[in-house]
Amino acid sequence: MSILNRRQFLRQLGVSSAALPFLAGLPSLMGASTPQSRQRVIIMFSPNGTLPNEFWPDAAGELAFKPIMEPLNPFKDRTLVVDGICNKIRGDGDNHMRGMSCLLTANELLPGNIRGGGGTPAGWASSISIDQEIKNFLQGQKDTRTRFGSLEFGVAVPDRADPWTRMSYAGANQPVAPIDNPYQMFGKMYGRMKDRDNLVSILDDVREDLTRVSAKLSARDKALLDQHVTIVRNLEQDLKHSDKDAKMTHPMPELDPSVELVNDNTPQISRMQIDLLVNSLANDMTRVATLQYMRSVGQAQMRWLGIQEGHHSLSHEPDTNQDSYAKLKKINTWFAGELAYLAKRLAETPEPSGEGSMLDHTLIVWTNELGKGNTHALDNIPCVMIGGAPGFKMGRSVKLDKTPHNRLWLTLAHAMGHTQLETFGKADLCAGGPLSLA
Repeated sequence: MSILNRRQFLRQLGVSSAALPFLAGLPSLMGASTPQSRQRVIIMFSPNGTLPNEFWPDAAGELAFKPIMEPLNPFKDRTLVVDGICNKIRGDGDNHMRGMSCLLTANELLPGNIRGGGGTPAGWASSISIDQEIKNFLQGQKDTRTRFGSLEFGVAVPDRADPWTRMSYAGANQPVAPIDNPYQMFGKMYGRMKDRDNLVSILDDVREDLTRVSAKLSARDKALLDQHVTIVRNLEQDLKHSDKDAKMTHPMPELDPSVELVNDNTPQISRMQIDLLVNSLANDMTRVATLQYMRSVGQAQMRWLGIQEGHHSLSHEPDTNQDSYAKLKKINTWFAGELAYLAKRLAETPEPSGEGSMLDHTLIVWTNELGKGNTHALDNIPCVMIGGAPGFKMGRSVKLDKTPHNRLWLTLAHAMGHTQLETFGKADLCAGGPLSLA
């Protein structure tokens, strides 16, 4: 079905624009003669480094997870751990700034007046980030264009903007802010909502339209539409239920940049954001997403884990401080658990336009701005991939030799079909081209 015919078909049925988010991803309405799987990518970020001895597998080859990674055991055969990925970007800014704002751009920061804990003052990133590069490529192709191109999800990201809080960039000096409010993200995806104290069902407005369209759809598309409506209904109930249980307030405004108070509803917000993320992919609203937890130098107080100290302060303690070490282990294991929940949700969701599950056609990349918090190391930054994509052989551990992360992002771009991209970020760090991870 051509785009013109699709519009005419919907217009003849009298379908309102409010129903379009429910219909845009249906294969027959998108003009697909036969179902085709959609390749997707999600980049997940957690801050302040990791504990190498509790994180990295001891040897290359068959995976043997260390304690931090144990929540990922159900997905061991779908996981690729890459040790030896390094952020070799230097220049202005401290390691936290370059670790965060050079993480996905793989290029130097612009000159600026933002001073960190060391080094010279700096500004925003000087080039596009890999998620936005892939987004632009996909949006330029007729068969891979989506409603949003990319969606940026946040969890407990503070209400401030600086190189420590932004990893996605539309271009030089163009940071892209993540949305860390699930109500706001829900409204963006579906176009209408009242204040969260009086959330009105979007389904009430489109029920008649969807019933009218459903009678004209193939059995496959009808099943996909029913599945999507069920997901949205559950999301609406979750949003309403969360208001009854607890007000989901934004982290408190900061008076001092070193103090960040994160609300105690973070675990609940995280799961709601993940559910929304999976829903956006299932309905083909986007094929590129980021999921950012907190920020670089973040002082999140993870009281739901029984931890009162700020995350960043704990990450600076020496390894010999057994109490801090145990708390950092618990924090990083919690992040791994959220990644496991994301993988689970994708694995239990059938691929809308092909065979298998959505996890089969989605590559999740979990990374960090530092390799180790108390040394501010930019070497051996965490790199864990779950799911499936061309060029990635899963179910193993790979050890590289101080390889620039520019080459990892090239590999990711090629897996998403962007094969004409020959360099990314700082060109002289791309020698050797994409990594061989197949």
